[in-house]
Amino acid sequence: MKDTELVGVQKTLSPVLRTKALDNRLPDPILGDEYAEETMRRLDPGYDKRRFGTSQIGLAAVVRAKAHDDWARSFLAGCPDAVVLHLGCGLDARVYRIDPPATVDWYDLDYPSVIELRRRFLPAREHYTLIGSSVTDLTWLERVPHDRPVLMIAEGLVPYLTAIDVRRLLTRVVDAFPTGQIQLDTVPVWAWRTSKWDPTLRKYGTRFHSGFNDPAALADWHPRLEYVDEAPMNDSPVLMAKAPANIRRIYRLMNLMPGMRRSTRIVRFRF
Repeated sequence: MKDTELVGVQKTLSPVLRTKALDNRLPDPILGDEYAEETMRRLDPGYDKRRFGTSQIGLAAVVRAKAHDDWARSFLAGCPDAVVLHLGCGLDARVYRIDPPATVDWYDLDYPSVIELRRRFLPAREHYTLIGSSVTDLTWLERVPHDRPVLMIAEGLVPYLTAIDVRRLLTRVVDAFPTGQIQLDTVPVWAWRTSKWDPTLRKYGTRFHSGFNDPAALADWHPRLEYVDEAPMNDSPVLMAKAPANIRRIYRLMNLMPGMRRSTRIVRFRF
């Protein structure tokens, strides 16, 4: 399956998946996702043969995935009958890593072309539903039960939405469910405004459409929404403990630059 069958932001699933695949090859992986390595090989058999093909510079994205996983496990331990909305799921194997009990109904949502790839590359399982839709077409919410706690995970998604669409999404989810947890990550305003020059984003024909200097303030959008906390990413202890020495040095230098240490914010809300 070639990248050309995906368009714009959909193409970004490949580099994110690649970082998870390479992490799994470390002696002591951060995420340890065997599905990522198998799926990446099927998506792009020569992904690790090109120049910088085995570079671990993207390990911060693996740290981000682990933070979302850890929060999700904690929430599901207290709400074993929850509905999970994994939005912008790409080819991430989160449902298999977490392996929730049968009392959880899990929904993975992404563009139809991405969902078709999931059907080809990843196995089906009970109480697990795929939805092919743009996340901003909120009619997909009509396809999920609303009478139980909800866990909404939006990893690597929010920066590609406008602030208006982010607000619509969050307020609709809070209105639709009795209680729940929302996990997402954001970039600051400077990263949003300069994203049109970002070489990686330009490569995939996309850019960011929103940025928030204080993502905790998103809780002000709904009276029931409450900011809980933030997880580290570029300066995460697990990154500094498990990344190869040369990658640790690069991140230490990057984190000395103004704004880089928190250039992505992983935040959690509850209602």
